[in-house]
Amino acid sequence: MYFPQARDTILFMNEFSVGACIRFGWETFKKRPWFVIGAVIISGLFSVSYSYKTSSIQEIQTITPFLFLIGLAYAAVSIAISILITRFQLKAHDSVETLKYLDTLPARPYWKFIGGKIAVGIVVAVGFILLIVPGIIAALAFIFTPYLIVERKLWPIEAMKESARITKGHRWQLFLLSLALIGLNILGALALFVGLLVSIPVSMLAMVHAYRILEKHAGVVAVVS
Repeated sequence: MYFPQARDTILFMNEFSVGACIRFGWETFKKRPWFVIGAVIISGLFSVSYSYKTSSIQEIQTITPFLFLIGLAYAAVSIAISILITRFQLKAHDSVETLKYLDTLPARPYWKFIGGKIAVGIVVAVGFILLIVPGIIAALAFIFTPYLIVERKLWPIEAMKESARITKGHRWQLFLLSLALIGLNILGALALFVGLLVSIPVSMLAMVHAYRILEKHAGVVAVVS
């Protein structure tokens, strides 16, 4: 007898395994390694600059209006960089061969992205206060919120609900994938930090691949049901 649903389930599990996601990240990275590394370096340099500037301002006892505005400006640009990196991940996953840096512009939807970050941060923080485990579950449930806001232009609560729908039933696998990616980046850091230039982009591409697989699977399930 022919069981198409059983076949689809087997194919899905093979695509969504930890090994398959990391393998996809590695294979995609190899297609244009220096291009992907360039994006990581650019965002990394700004992150380091932002962290240094923020710590410098915090050390100043008297915060003038000018310094306050400088801090706001750095925070605003930091959010914009986060959006661009998210767009870069999505576009690199789909077509890294033809992607250009300018294809990630403009950095929008800006305010929705900020709202999503705040909303997810609050829920996860409350979850961690409630004996840690609820926080981990919340973090996994809403892990794809940034992708959904950037790609589908959803409002924060809509994106969180959609992320929860997409990840339902697969959070344990996402947890294992997250642990594997953390381990991968620890190894990258141990390699005189040069390894991070490989482990970080591979990790980003692996996670966005998990998003694409679950998004596709959830879409099929939604149509069938």
